[in-house]
Order: sequence, then structure tokens, then C-alpha cells
Amino acid sequence: MSFVIWVAVLGGVLLTLALTSSYLRWMPVTTSAVCLVVGVAIGPSALGLLKLDMADASIWMEHLTEVAVLFSLFVCGLKLRSPFKNKNWRVAVGLAAPVMLLTIAGVTLLLHYGFGLTWGAAVLIGSVLAPTDPVLAALVQVNDARDDDSVRFGLSGEAGLNDGIAFPFVILGLLLVQHDGNPGWLGDWALGSLLWAVPAGLLIGYGMGRGIGRLTLTLRIKNDDSTLSPNDYLALALIALAYVCAESIHGYGFLSVFAAGLGLRHEEVKSTGNDALPAEHLVQPVVGHQNVEPQQAVHGDTESLEDTQVAAGIMMGDMLAFGSLVERAMEVFLVTLLGVVLIAHWDWRALVISAVLFCLIRPLSVVVMPWRGLLDSQQRLLIGWFGIRGIGSLYYLFYALNHGLAPSIATLCTDLTLSVVALSILVHGISTQPMLAWYEQRKEKNS
Repeated sequence: MSFVIWVAVLGGVLLTLALTSSYLRWMPVTTSAVCLVVGVAIGPSALGLLKLDMADASIWMEHLTEVAVLFSLFVCGLKLRSPFKNKNWRVAVGLAAPVMLLTIAGVTLLLHYGFGLTWGAAVLIGSVLAPTDPVLAALVQVNDARDDDSVRFGLSGEAGLNDGIAFPFVILGLLLVQHDGNPGWLGDWALGSLLWAVPAGLLIGYGMGRGIGRLTLTLRIKNDDSTLSPNDYLALALIALAYVCAESIHGYGFLSVFAAGLGLRHEEVKSTGNDALPAEHLVQPVVGHQNVEPQQAVHGDTESLEDTQVAAGIMMGDMLAFGSLVERAMEVFLVTLLGVVLIAHWDWRALVISAVLFCLIRPLSVVVMPWRGLLDSQQRLLIGWFGIRGIGSLYYLFYALNHGLAPSIATLCTDLTLSVVALSILVHGISTQPMLAWYEQRKEKNS
């Protein structure tokens, strides 16, 4: 397929979204749902403008989805400003660990006993479908760094954490499928993929975020360079280095990048004061602020602020804007590609799997958790419904496809994953805005 056609289609999709955004804003539908429908329309089953062979594209699709998730995880970490002692972190960890494990177990049992899949294939597909998505869940995540709503914060923290925590269970599924002959493989998996890789990724990423954030602010203040430095370079560098450093010591790069964004945000909190507004709300950089005089580079009352607050505000504002732009562009492209290949890989069993996962396994996993007053019953039901599957699951699918799956199992994993993710985009995309509107109205009445 010609590169020119790919670019033309991407440009056409983006133009369509830009021109219809004012209409979509008032409709109960997300951008992702629109992109999925557009992808089906331009795919081989309809207009035939684009074709994509999953076997040939698996390697570059693995890297493309990985990049999309990395940017989203970094932005997700930047948004979570609350200290670790805040009760909302207990909600996030509860969703990212025990709830996700219950989800993997539920889907595994459904696939094995309900559809006759082997334990290995069931565990693999259950692990691929378990993590909620940081890319497609923007509407249900925190609005900004001041948002401390338990539902939004919990879902944001969950999306940031469980895309890395799911990794060892994907590896476990691969080992079960491949029948590893090493008699000590289960112990090796538990030690290396679970007990080491998870904390190693979190610690190295958080440490790098704090350290690089402190060094950056110190140098900019010392050199009177609060407004001139390119913060998009800094974001790219921190994402890349956190990922590489974690992977080099066999930690999880996803967790490291999320923790790097979180560490950078917490360094901003320390520099501007725990009780102050987020730095990006104190001052906001103007477009092209690197090319104008410092006094013309920002909006806000800079005279009453310390140099550290000005530098942190510009840094955070630029990074959030840049990361969100890349995140949205990748979302549009990848979901459109999902639509292109969906009809060829549709599996009717996904209807049953999705219904049980969305309406039974996920909600029950949230409800049975002993939250001890952290969430009321309606918040539990809302969180139970917002288990959006998306780009993270696609990454794990392509990762598995590139690690020696037998053709029959590869086809099964591909068809079920693509079909369930597409259903999640449609079902959650249609229901998200009405349910959030109801939740916000309920909060206003109770406040």
C-alpha cells in the first residue's frame, strides 16, 4: 500500500474529526468510536482504500502501540499530583492489582470452561484483555492536576499502573502456551517477571523523574532560562531514558515511564508548595515562548511568584500539551487501523466474552473488594463499568504474536482481542459521556 495513500487517509480522518468536533461534543459518542467506524468504512470490506495484513505488520504495530502507550502513561503520571498518603492512591492500587488479578482469573475461567480453550491460551488472552487503557480512557481520567475525585483518580492511577502489572501475566500465558521444559520455570517467572521487574520499573522511573525534575528546575533558575528551554525535548528524553534504564535491568518500561511522569509531578509539588495550585495553573506559556522575551513568554502574575514556580509552570504546561497532542494523534491512527482489520478478524465469541467481562467480571471484581469507606456503592458501580480496553491490549497482543505463538493460537488471540477491544470502544464510547454527566450531577446535589 502506497505511503501517500496512508498519509491521505490519516489526513482525511483528522480533517473529518476537526470539522465535526463541534457536533460530536454534543453527542454521546467518543472520538475513538468515530475513528473505529471510519476505519471499517475505508477498509477492505467497504471502500477498500486501506488493507493491512496483521502477520506482516505485527512487528511495527508492536512498536507503534508501545510508543502510544508510553506517551499516555507519561501524561497520566503528570496528572496525578496527590501525595501517596492520599486515600485515592489506595483506590488506584486496589484497581490495578487485586481487581486486575480477579479479572484475569474470571476471563481465564470463562475461556477455558465456556469455550474449551487450553489453560495457556486462556491465561494469555485473559492477561491481554485485563488492563484498562490509558489512551482511550481520557474522558474518565482526572481533568487536570487539581482533580482529586475518587472515581477519576482511581481510574487514572489504575490505567497508569496496570499496563505494566499485566506484563508478567502475559509472559506467564506465553510460557504456559509454549510448555517451557525448564522444571524451575514457574519460580524463575515469579522472581524475575513479578517480584523484580514490577518494583524495579517503578523505583527507577520515579527516581529519574524526581532527579531530572530537580536538576532541570535548578539549572533553569541558575541560568535565568525559565522560558526558553524546549520542554518537549525534556519530555521525550525522560520517556526514552526511563524506558531504557528500566528495560536494561529487566524492569518494566511501562511502569518506569508512568513513574517518571509521577516523579516529575511530585518534584513540581515540592518546588511550588503542597498547598499551592498546580504550577501550570499559576502561569501558562504563550505559543512560541522560546522565541520572545521572558516577560512576554507567559500569562499570569509572574511578579508575585517565585522563579521556581514560573519554571515549573512552563515546564508542566508544555509537557502536558505536547504529550496530549501525541497521545490523541496516535489514538486516531491506531483505532482507525483497528477498524480497517476488524471485519476480517471478527469473532462472534467476542460478544459473549465482552458481555460477561463488561457486565459481570469487571463490576463484580470491583464490588467484592473491601474498600472500607473509600468508595460508595454508586462509585463502585461506575468504576466497575469503566473498564475500557484499548491500545494497551493491542500492544500485548502484538507482543505475544512476535514471541513464537503457534499459528492457530495466534489467530485465536488476534481475533478475540481485536473483537473485544472494538466492542469496548463502541459500548464504552457510547455510554461514557451520559454516565459521567449523571455522576457529576449527583456530586453537585450531594455537595
